[in-house]
Amino acid sequence: MTKTVSKGVASKSTASKGTPATVALTQAKVPFEVHAYDHDAAAQSYGTEAAEAMGIPPQRVFKTLLADVDGKLTVAVVPVSGQLDLKALASAVGGKKAAMADPSAAERTTGYVLGGISPLGQRKKLPTVIDESALDYETVFCSAGRRGLEVELAPADLVRLTSARTAPIGRG
Repeated sequence: MTKTVSKGVASKSTASKGTPATVALTQAKVPFEVHAYDHDAAAQSYGTEAAEAMGIPPQRVFKTLLADVDGKLTVAVVPVSGQLDLKALASAVGGKKAAMADPSAAERTTGYVLGGISPLGQRKKLPTVIDESALDYETVFCSAGRRGLEVELAPADLVRLTSARTAPIGRG
């Protein structure tokens, strides 16, 4: 697998290129690095594939999931090494019941395709919860907005730019 890395530079010329996620990071003048790798369409898990391709522990690579919490779409960001605890997510946003969102609703609402949904630069601002384990690392990785493309940034920047709260919503 081929892997490339590029650093984000805050400039008007780069703001017009890239994915909505990288554009949002550039416009916010947040330091970040983009990591690209050759995506295998047969991969069983996009997140695990990303961690393996980049040689990064899966606990530092976060997947973006959408859930329906009491009828409201909510973004959950959890390590690819585990699963989303739906009860914990509902509790974190003051809800009672959560279920995974319909995949077509997730794509339509975020503007991204499954396997490439980024918590950054989404078409519609949604309540977001990031698993608190992200704060254990100097940097974390999440989708940059398409399959085979990850962005590395400080977890505090990810929390700030998504207006997220942190909570123990991952398990395993």
